[in-house]
Amino acid sequence: MAGSTPVIAITVGEPAGIGPEISLLAAWALRHEMRPVLMGDAAYLAMLAQELDRDIRLMGISQQALRNNGLPGCGKDQITVIDCPLNAHVVPGQLDARNGRAVLQTLDLAIESIEQDWCDAMVTAPLQKSTINDAGVAFTGHTEYLAEKTQTKQVVMMLACEANQALLHPLRVALATTHLPLREVADAIQFDALLTTLQIIDQDLRQKFGIAKPRIFVTGLNPHAGENGYLGREEIDVINPVIQQARALGMDVRGAFPADTLFQHKYLKDADCVLAMYHDQGLSVLKHASFGLGVNVTLGLPLIRTSVDHGTALDLAKLGTGLADAGSMKVAMRMAADMVKRQAALIQAS
Repeated sequence: MAGSTPVIAITVGEPAGIGPEISLLAAWALRHEMRPVLMGDAAYLAMLAQELDRDIRLMGISQQALRNNGLPGCGKDQITVIDCPLNAHVVPGQLDARNGRAVLQTLDLAIESIEQDWCDAMVTAPLQKSTINDAGVAFTGHTEYLAEKTQTKQVVMMLACEANQALLHPLRVALATTHLPLREVADAIQFDALLTTLQIIDQDLRQKFGIAKPRIFVTGLNPHAGENGYLGREEIDVINPVIQQARALGMDVRGAFPADTLFQHKYLKDADCVLAMYHDQGLSVLKHASFGLGVNVTLGLPLIRTSVDHGTALDLAKLGTGLADAGSMKVAMRMAADMVKRQAALIQAS
């Protein structure tokens, strides 16, 4: 950190979507709380900034200058942009595979910036998986890509949101499996991987969220959590034995609960995190309660990464600038900055 100010790398995502817009708006709005460093095409961002708010001031530097001299100083009323040039002109709402590799370059640069101590954490705007695949790069998502690039054997995807009108308390939902076809989920739920998932959640809730003794509630895979084997045996054969082992290791893990009844206040008020077995089982509930205010957090990485809870919104971008809501991006940036401060305090105390 630069003094007590977290330095946050922000990858602006798919250029034809709302990512560049919400990145600019959130960075400008929060520039006095942290130091945002945008990673994207400097010329395109400068043009977009003038359309959004003529008060926005950007300072562009090249990747080579960053590598030669590190991150330069910057005033509170100026946002640094590390230039990652695009290969094709941007038409809002219209995907172009020629820009797919440039989008990936922003992720690589954000990782490098953290490893080199130029930045403290990264926040990612939404990207379009199809564009990257069409560019000739096999890509399933941010979570898997960051795990591969940091040589992390296993990571956990978690979405988090604060209390709001629909929620009486904060809600965090982690996933045992991420972007898998539904027919592959049951085979992917294995003892060792599920136990490691619980260990990652427990550790990061302590270190990154400051929760001294995390309480983790686990859903079943099947309707009614298998109903004693009549509706499936995954709970009996894998999930419940993993929960018992996690308890034996000192973790406060409870379940397996039927997913259709777990997401109620009377249960969730006692949970610091819910571990759902697959993507839509847990995230449908969270996004219904907090869409646009949630944060995607990758647990288990050797760095801090948060993201928005929504996609590229190509249809909205096509309508013009000034329509996108930067709320989720602001929450993601604040959560990343809080994690940086919390980890710094832990290091200082140790």
